Amino acid sequence: MNIESFKHIYFRIPIIIRLLVSVLLLMLIFGTIISFVEPNEFKTIFDGVWWVVVTGATIGYGDLVPQTVLGRLIGIVLMLTGGGLLTFYITSLSSAAINHEQDLSKGKISYKGKNHIIVIGWNERTRQLVRMIEDKNKAFEIVLIDRTVNNLPYRHFPVHFIHGDPSEDATLIQANIQHAASVIITSDITKKERQADVSTILTTVAIRGNNEYVPINAEILSISQVENAIRAGANTVISSNDFMSTLFYHEIFHQESTRPFETILAMLNSQQFIQKPLPEKLTDCTFQECVMHHMQNRQLLIGIIRDDTWTMNPPAEFKLKKDDRLLVLMSWQEKSAADKQE
Repeated sequence: MNIESFKHIYFRIPIIIRLLVSVLLLMLIFGTIISFVEPNEFKTIFDGVWWVVVTGATIGYGDLVPQTVLGRLIGIVLMLTGGGLLTFYITSLSSAAINHEQDLSKGKISYKGKNHIIVIGWNERTRQLVRMIEDKNKAFEIVLIDRTVNNLPYRHFPVHFIHGDPSEDATLIQANIQHAASVIITSDITKKERQADVSTILTTVAIRGNNEYVPINAEILSISQVENAIRAGANTVISSNDFMSTLFYHEIFHQESTRPFETILAMLNSQQFIQKPLPEKLTDCTFQECVMHHMQNRQLLIGIIRDDTWTMNPPAEFKLKKDDRLLVLMSWQEKSAADKQE
């Protein structure tokens, strides 16, 4: 290998590794030289390397000291070169750690993990979502993609931040989209409704193009764009405007003794909706019998889905058929136990 080839390889290595290799090589060279110059004082090469380390680090234990003029001249050269190089290495290591943290806060570092949740859009909804995941599912890592935020300190928000356009392949690859467990796309509230929906649909297309199987949950503002989001590849489309309009209607016309918003919020915080096929043993049973069966497992049956038609709270004598799907309400903690029993 000639000098130019060596330079070509050496200067492509990260600076921290280059400095570490240089420091180790310098220690080995000086340790070998001093052990040959003063074999009586430095009986092994390791003794020489030890002396080089404590001298270069300006510690100077004094257990090994050069006795000859030549040995002391070597020590002077070591102090002028090795000590400065070691100090520069430690300074560079500290600087690299600070720069890495700054790049992480600025969204410049690619995510290398797997089975993570990608959240697109930084807003109050995603802030609360991050808090909920941290409280209930600490094992999941969260990767946030946003182009409007320039700095997001990791110590304040436990997410891996990626700064960029989520509809671009480069940004999605940086978020390691191919190994994501699920994706949540929130609507951009800084844009008009139609523009926000177009952006969501374009992002959905880009995600589906990079990962054919990842579940995509997309927020759509206009009901007319729901079908387009599904065509683009979204598994679940959340029409937030429809939900809020219905909730406002309930708040206006509800009975004085009820509080719809607080009730729904409290319910979703501790319970979850489950859709599951009708167990074979419950075929031709009444809705009331099916309700009693599920109550034994701390599950609340609230409706059925038959031929894509939702029937909530049907009459007690309502007969269940083979292909019916059940809509069940159950606690987050009971889900795993219920799955084993089923």
